[in-house]
Amino acid sequence: AAQSLSLQTCSALGRLLPGAAPFAALALGDCGLSEEGVKLLLHGLCSNTTVKSLDLKGNNLRTMGAQALGKLLMQNKSIRSLTLEWNSLGMWEEGFSFFCQGLRANNFLQHLDLRNNQINHQGAGELAMALTQNSSLQELDLRWNNIGLLGGRALLNCLHSNKTLKRLELAGNNVPGDILKAVEQALDHNQDREAILSETQNQVNILSKEVLSLKDEKNKQFMDFVDTVDKQKEERARSEKMSAARVSQLQEALDEQYSIMNSLKTKLQMTEAALALSEQKVHSLGELLNAVKQEQNSVAECHFRELQQQKQEGADREGRLLHDLSAASEKNLLLRNRVDELERKCKVQQDQLFQVKQDLTDTTAELKLRAVEAEERLEMEKRRFKQSLEDMESLRVKEVDRMAQHMEASECSMHNRIQRLEAIRISLEEELSQVKAAALTERGQAEEELVKVRSQARLEEQQRLEHLEEKLRLMTESRDEAQNCCLKQKEMVAEAQAKAKQLSLYADGLKRRLDELQQDLDSKEEEKVTELNKVKVELQEKIGHLEAERTAQDGLREKIAALERQLKALSSNHREALLDKESEISLLLEKLRMKEAEISRMREEEAQRASFLQNAIMAYVQGSPLGTHGSRR
Repeated sequence: AAQSLSLQTCSALGRLLPGAAPFAALALGDCGLSEEGVKLLLHGLCSNTTVKSLDLKGNNLRTMGAQALGKLLMQNKSIRSLTLEWNSLGMWEEGFSFFCQGLRANNFLQHLDLRNNQINHQGAGELAMALTQNSSLQELDLRWNNIGLLGGRALLNCLHSNKTLKRLELAGNNVPGDILKAVEQALDHNQDREAILSETQNQVNILSKEVLSLKDEKNKQFMDFVDTVDKQKEERARSEKMSAARVSQLQEALDEQYSIMNSLKTKLQMTEAALALSEQKVHSLGELLNAVKQEQNSVAECHFRELQQQKQEGADREGRLLHDLSAASEKNLLLRNRVDELERKCKVQQDQLFQVKQDLTDTTAELKLRAVEAEERLEMEKRRFKQSLEDMESLRVKEVDRMAQHMEASECSMHNRIQRLEAIRISLEEELSQVKAAALTERGQAEEELVKVRSQARLEEQQRLEHLEEKLRLMTESRDEAQNCCLKQKEMVAEAQAKAKQLSLYADGLKRRLDELQQDLDSKEEEKVTELNKVKVELQEKIGHLEAERTAQDGLREKIAALERQLKALSSNHREALLDKESEISLLLEKLRMKEAEISRMREEEAQRASFLQNAIMAYVQGSPLGTHGSRR
């Protein structure tokens, strides 16, 4: 009856568990479940998504239970803790190997308890093979098994490839101490690695946040780039305006050069007119010369030679005159510099005279101040003397009797004091006279120095005037020579015409250069326009991508909002279903209690019936003739 009940409960739990189970931890320890019940229970847990912890301690799981556990570990993705203590899984090699295969394929289990399961070194080797590929298990308890030396080595070797296991209990397994220490070191290494991984994960999160901030900064930079493009457009417009102004300035410069060329052309025309007149004269003279040439060809040749020599001499003279003109101009500059220096010296001397006058005024003022101070001193002494006389008279009036005896001595002392004061006054007057005499002498000396300076300035001015007159005379002479040179320079008009032609050619070259520069400016403007169009197109594409991303983000936000609504609705429905299931479970538990009470009552009744039957049978046996005959024998 107990076995049939366990099957019924396990089948009921197996039907309930694939859905939304109402509990996160399932504890079925020491329940004495049968193999069929365990199979049904674990089959129901394969598709469960809410149970996080499963406790099957002390249920004597065998081959079928171990296989069901392996299947559970392969399919279930929610169980994080599994307790299998006191189940003797190591005795069934095939079932334990299947269990290890499931553990190898599972990537969600974190805690596994295999205490007192009679796992030998072969089972430990299979478990180590499973742990090499498992990447989720963090705690494994293998205490009180039969792992031994070989199993400990296998587990130690698997820890070289397994980096997630943090806790491994091997007490009571006859594992040597050095292997235990090595296992502890490996586990410490895994813990350190996990800490480093957590730190790296934190750093990755921080870096992701920084990446998001960098994206925001890039967006800001993009907006700044758009602003800079707008500013570049404005600068380009300004540069175009500046280039237009520059072109206008160049055009004005060209106009000025054209005006200069026109003035040169007018000068050339004037010189050509003068040349035409000279040519007419030369033509008339040529006719005369032809007439004379017919008579005196030999004389003409001589004159021609002489003329050539004169031309050469004239060219030499022109060079010399040009050299003399340059020398005269340099002398003129030197003379101007000397005139400027003399004017500066005159200004300096005038400043010195002004300073001497100021010094004289200052000395006279100081002498006057000294005389005033001496007079003030005399007045002060007189006042003091008067005050002393008044005091003496008052004392004399008050103390006539006492001062009668000392009257003569006081009069003598007063007379001496008066004499001293007079001597001081005489000395002060002498000092005043000496100071006045010194001031007069200094004034006379200053006036004499002024007269000397004025006479020197006048002499220097006269010398400068004479020098300037000589300079003017030399300049007039050089002007006459320059006029003669100008008459001789008419022959250089042809060279000037050639230069004018060269200038016109240079002006044409400048025009061509301006046209080329204009073409370059147009090409650069076109390139800038094309670049700006490209940038605009790229910006429009980027803006389109950004708008598409924004629309996608808006769609995702809407989807997220819809999913959140669905989650809220599902959570509400789930809560209602959980409440219903809890009520149903409470009813089932009450029914189970009632059934257990009925079963216990039925057992008691059956026991009473069995006792009654046994008593009746014993009474019947004892009362039958067979029983009496057996007793007699």
